[in-house]
Amino acid sequence: MALIGLGVVLTLAGLRFSTAAKRTPMALPATAPKVELLPRERSTIALFKKSAPSVVFITSIVLRRDAWNFNITEMPQGAGSGFIWDDQGHIVTNFHVIQQANKANITLADQTTWEATLVGVAADKDLAVLKINAPKELLKPLAIGRSNDLQVGQDVLAIGNPFGLDQTLTKGIISALGREITSLTRRPITGAIQTDAAINPGNSGGPLLDSSGRLIGVNTQIHSPSGAFAGVGFAVPVDTVRRIVPQLIKYGQAIRVGMGVNIAEESLARRIGVRGVLILNVPRGSAGAKAGLRGTRRGARGRPEIGDVIIRVDNSPIESLNDLYKALDSHSIGDRIKLTILREGRELSVKIKLQALN
Repeated sequence: MALIGLGVVLTLAGLRFSTAAKRTPMALPATAPKVELLPRERSTIALFKKSAPSVVFITSIVLRRDAWNFNITEMPQGAGSGFIWDDQGHIVTNFHVIQQANKANITLADQTTWEATLVGVAADKDLAVLKINAPKELLKPLAIGRSNDLQVGQDVLAIGNPFGLDQTLTKGIISALGREITSLTRRPITGAIQTDAAINPGNSGGPLLDSSGRLIGVNTQIHSPSGAFAGVGFAVPVDTVRRIVPQLIKYGQAIRVGMGVNIAEESLARRIGVRGVLILNVPRGSAGAKAGLRGTRRGARGRPEIGDVIIRVDNSPIESLNDLYKALDSHSIGDRIKLTILREGRELSVKIKLQALN
């Protein structure tokens, strides 16, 4: 190594580096002048500030008993999102967020945490209601919209807690309407909203909002081979939420409607060549009995006589149990519907008044 003036020349892997006495002052990039936010950006920021206090972080907890000393320990099981429904402390989320939990804690936007009690669940719709005893001044309910007038292409926003990162905002559009997804009970959830707004684990139970900040759906599922965001997310439509949540608050369960009849399993119906929904039994006093429906029975020689087969509800063709569930899904107790049935090879129309099912 040779000294040259005040600098030092170093050789490393065939390259020459020099530390020179004369240094060039470091040039900093010029700072660009601040640009005003675009109107759509200001709108999104305002919407987030308004809606975020209504979104909560849910930690589900399970109780574990120690095998040695039998002490019970609380263990966090998972996390999800939810939102404030009213100023009474009711919190709406997905059923699958709290499905296996023994208890749940709710963290509000001000970072206070409250122990929740379970009010009710509707597993068929992947919805649940919890309740916290927080002061009313901390409870900011979301504005509730409608989902029957949504359009593909309109802007939507999702607020939730993906991967435990609370108060996260994502934005996208409605990609499709009227999708059908499957609940944990294997029953169909109809009318689901498909969106490309990023939804990841932890977003479940959080709100999907329109550009006015109104609730239009509850984020519930993603379609992704990897289990993370792939541009296809689904939300339970708010019209379903508006119908189910008050029932959960009042009764602790969703009130299902039907005809009060016993239906054959699809595998049995297909095995005997039936297309449609085969009625097995019609209990006395049921809506089906009052409408004159007939069940399957044994004939004089012990051979089964096929009962009525439902092939249409109003104008909707019925080929499976799922078709029947979907046709009844939007109806309430006391609604009158028209059934088209097959009886002994003939088509008949029957009017029936729907009842509550246990």
